[in-house]
Amino acid sequence: MELYLDSANLQEIKEAFTLEVITGLTTTPTFMHKEGIKNIDETILQLAATVPILQIEALGNCTESICEEAHRLIGLGLKKNKTVFKIPVNNEGIKACKYLTDNGFLVNIHLVYTLQQAYMAMLAKATYICPLVGRLQDQGHDALALLKQCVAMVEKYQSTAKIMFSSVRNTEHIRNALNIGVHACTVPWKVLQKMNDNHFTTLGLQQFVADTHAMTLKVKEVMTKVKPIVSLQDTLSYSLVKMTQSGLGIIVIVDETEKIKGVYTDGDLRRYLEKNTQENITKKKMAAFDYKVPIFLYEEALLSDAIYLFQKHTIDNIIILDTEENLVGILDIQHLIQKNMIKI
Repeated sequence: MELYLDSANLQEIKEAFTLEVITGLTTTPTFMHKEGIKNIDETILQLAATVPILQIEALGNCTESICEEAHRLIGLGLKKNKTVFKIPVNNEGIKACKYLTDNGFLVNIHLVYTLQQAYMAMLAKATYICPLVGRLQDQGHDALALLKQCVAMVEKYQSTAKIMFSSVRNTEHIRNALNIGVHACTVPWKVLQKMNDNHFTTLGLQQFVADTHAMTLKVKEVMTKVKPIVSLQDTLSYSLVKMTQSGLGIIVIVDETEKIKGVYTDGDLRRYLEKNTQENITKKKMAAFDYKVPIFLYEEALLSDAIYLFQKHTIDNIIILDTEENLVGILDIQHLIQKNMIKI
């Protein structure tokens, strides 16, 4: 199935075609009007130089004016084999289609709403026959049944016409197009961007990334390099300020020789307050509290070692030391999860 982008927005056209899987571009005067385009001919030439195949409108009130417009646009410098002229289906359009295709032009008969219209387009040797699925469904019609009938028709009569699925509203329409076996589909960029979206794919990728990080990254590469150190003689009030400034829920307590004695977390404080609801503790010194023996790693350890400790001890923070037992940083599990560095 050929995949076309349906747009007149120059920025999204350039972005979409970096995918390098799109056959060409379909556009309309309505799209150009919405984009505020003033010089249509200049824009058409710019688009033709940007995309492999360009499908543009050849408007006219009669067969002659439609054909004259197609010849005029080719005269601007467009190539016959890379330009498809879109013509609405009616008697004048069918006659124009037959004339143009007999003379080597490529034609898309569009605004098709019935099998009979598609049949007339096929007889006129249209290159593409284009039912508008979304619009048909908006009006309560079974557009997918029409598409199936169109595909069956061109196959039954061995026509070279390609049935194009247009007026795409969502990625489910793309699935419908593939299941029906249409030959081409033209898609807005907002839908095309979602073609690869899948929750389970995202989760799987995150797991692969996290597992790779665990095996290859060292703790020093992912730790938070803040050091919220307080002494045994510092007050809880001062310690809470240090904890807040660090952005972590932990402080590291050292003695007068700068040796690490333990850690105190925001969880420890909540549990203490639950048991001592009436006590004013902000001026109490840290030496008066029960603090935990820290879980630590050396900075050259792998992230997988940290994950093991997080899981084994059910903790949120790990103290990181250098080879001389100096505090150099802290691993915070929530920061790592938010950055998709680990999966616990």
